[in-house]
Amino acid sequence: MPDQPYHHGDLRRTLLEAAAASIESDGVDALSLRQLAREAGVSHAAPSRHFRDKQALLDALAEDGFRRMAATLEQAATIETKTQEGARAAFDAISRAYVEFALAQPTLLAMMFGLKHAPDAKQELIRAGHASMEITLRLVVEAQSIGAIAPGDPQRIALVAFATLHGIATLASGDLLDGVPSDDLLVEASDLLWRGMRTKLLAGPELTP
Repeated sequence: MPDQPYHHGDLRRTLLEAAAASIESDGVDALSLRQLAREAGVSHAAPSRHFRDKQALLDALAEDGFRRMAATLEQAATIETKTQEGARAAFDAISRAYVEFALAQPTLLAMMFGLKHAPDAKQELIRAGHASMEITLRLVVEAQSIGAIAPGDPQRIALVAFATLHGIATLASGDLLDGVPSDDLLVEASDLLWRGMRTKLLAGPELTP
């Protein structure tokens, strides 16, 4: 069928969604703007109105992925955190939300972080990539303010928690957990992390604010 002229309600969003599906099924190298245009029913030149080339599409796809991930975590973090039980519930909810997001689109996740840490990474992408960590950091600060976890550098605590969850998601998506269900490992990891964050608090008199 010949290419159709450019006419689309939201071609940019259509291309991003199609590209996300494409890289999960066929990999990043196989991604083609021309093929995406055919699938969208527009001319092969139409995507250039939004993405000048494949790399621009990948950058936009990574940025969009980070924004969607942050929105997912933000929704999970709506649990009230004014009590220790609430803070723990919010931490568990964020943990599950992150791993579920990662397992649903592992190729996208790897690309997102790869592009974010590239030497020529766009500032918009870097800012979008920081959003999820900021949500985790906010939860740590709130939990510290009510004594749910011990004093300490909240940035470092949030980074350790985030790195642990990312590791679980990466290993699970690569089928590298030696048969251990990712859900079971996530529960155990969340419990270990939470107990570790409370260790100094439980030490009582030896605690140094």
